[in-house]
Amino acid sequence: MTTDPPTPDTGAELLPIATPARTRAALRTLIRPDRGLALTGIGILVAATAVGLLVQPLLGRIVDIVADGRPAGDLTLPVVLLVAVAVVQGLTTTLGLTRIARLGETLLARLRERFVERALNLPADRLERAGAGDLTARVTGDVARVAEAVRSALPEMARSVLAILLTLGALALLDVRFLLAALLAVPVQLLTARWYVRRALTLYADQRVANGAQQQQLLETIGGAVTVRGHRLEEQHTERSAGRSRQAVDLTMRSVNLVLGFYGRLHIAEYIGLAAVLIAGFRLVGDGAVSIGTATAAALYFHSLFGPVNAALVLLDDAQSAAAGLARLVGVTDLAEQPEPEAGKAEAGKAASASVPRQRTASSEAAVTVHAVSHAYGPGRPVLHEVSLTLEPGEHVALVGTSGAGKSTLARIVAGVQQPTSGTVTAPAGAVSAAAGAGGHPVVLVTQEVHVFTGTLAEDLRLARPDATDADLRTALATVHALDWAEALPDGLSTVVGEGGHRLDPARAQQLALARLVLADPALAVLDEATAEAGSAGARVLERSAEAALAGRTALVVAHRLTQAVAADRVVVLEAGRVVESGPHDELRDADGPYAALWRAWSGSRTTAPHP
Repeated sequence: MTTDPPTPDTGAELLPIATPARTRAALRTLIRPDRGLALTGIGILVAATAVGLLVQPLLGRIVDIVADGRPAGDLTLPVVLLVAVAVVQGLTTTLGLTRIARLGETLLARLRERFVERALNLPADRLERAGAGDLTARVTGDVARVAEAVRSALPEMARSVLAILLTLGALALLDVRFLLAALLAVPVQLLTARWYVRRALTLYADQRVANGAQQQQLLETIGGAVTVRGHRLEEQHTERSAGRSRQAVDLTMRSVNLVLGFYGRLHIAEYIGLAAVLIAGFRLVGDGAVSIGTATAAALYFHSLFGPVNAALVLLDDAQSAAAGLARLVGVTDLAEQPEPEAGKAEAGKAASASVPRQRTASSEAAVTVHAVSHAYGPGRPVLHEVSLTLEPGEHVALVGTSGAGKSTLARIVAGVQQPTSGTVTAPAGAVSAAAGAGGHPVVLVTQEVHVFTGTLAEDLRLARPDATDADLRTALATVHALDWAEALPDGLSTVVGEGGHRLDPARAQQLALARLVLADPALAVLDEATAEAGSAGARVLERSAEAALAGRTALVVAHRLTQAVAADRVVVLEAGRVVESGPHDELRDADGPYAALWRAWSGSRTTAPHP
């Protein structure tokens, strides 16, 4: 179960946050595969803590020997035992903390993998509504916060809790009245913990949201710097960024004041408990109920609780912060796991709700059938209106239209990376998106925004097919006319590309994406302006590369240049989210309709209009 976080005044619909119960359930699920490691680590820490509790009685024994005026030789045994206790405790503590740390790192790795896997499968429109800042804050700040807690707080918390429980038991063994005296500090400590937790959870959650809003504002301002300067909006964006920063700083200062109040209350509890134990010891020694050494051991036991108790309570700070971060991470994983609704709702005062899953059928002869698909990015923001479209096996369909007509939205829906508000997309068994979970060969979507991953060129290509041989890679590159420049790189296919490596220009990066398409060998390929990033000099090369990559497979191409429409088997024209024309290029060009107008405007802007 998840809850919606408080939404900052950015207009973004933030990703959900898991409830405390759901977060605990997710944590149990993460731990379950490593229960043996957890139990072993805790067992070793119990043994280490129990051995350490022998220090106080041994010191008390030394006090009794000195108080009774016994020979110095009587001190040999307790001193030797103290050394032995220190050695054994050190070794067992190291072993136990190592196992707990290993458990923590394993859980952290599992959490990261699950978060990344789920985040990559989130619907594109859901991410757009949330904004890049929210997801960025979760994948950076929240993961780091949880990692810090796992690496430091988890081992220390385990050791502290065990030390507290076993020390209280040791006090009871000395004399139950020592335990009762020590427990006088507990009400103050519990009230302090309750006071802190009730305020900290909400405060840290709000702090994470504020940090996400701050990052979102900075990303928008920096990413659109050219537009901001062009419209003289520097002052307005600076004020917005300052406002987000002030909100984040204010919440940070509130958390600092909360921690200071927390520490102050803990010091009061320590004073009450130690005073009670000392008074109890004075009375018991006076009555002859215990020896001076026993009273000394009791006082040392309580004093030794200062560290574990304060550590456990102080670690609530890290625990609350980590819990808030974990809840935000679990919220994302749960959002990706939730089944999409089966039916849509009318857009009347509400956002249309429902995503209809892609259907799989082996009986359909068509490669893809889009039936009455509509989509809206929010209330009153329809993009597609009951679009129906059929792609026959092996057919190349060019999707054209003016900017904002809904071409990219329809392409993403056909590719299966975005669910429609209503309607269905039906594909045969051989052309179902792997992202839709239906199996078979994936539908491959190539957009104009291509990312070159850091690593060797061969590793980048093998993202599409991990078992591909070097010969397969060269064949794919040759297919898209990229083998010559790839082999001319400093280290050939072993050249490091991406961030910090050999820089590929937009045209070569796009050829790399097309080569990955060839390696994936899908039955259906969707190209969303995949040649738009190339300048006029590279456009012809990229179009040849795209044509070669699409050979023998069904394709839907969002055409950036109408030369792609000329080469297509059929052209579909979108206007304001509706199909207004469909047919071969020659037929539509001569029909004097919307496509003919587009063709005249496009070909007339060129010195030499391309001939069909």
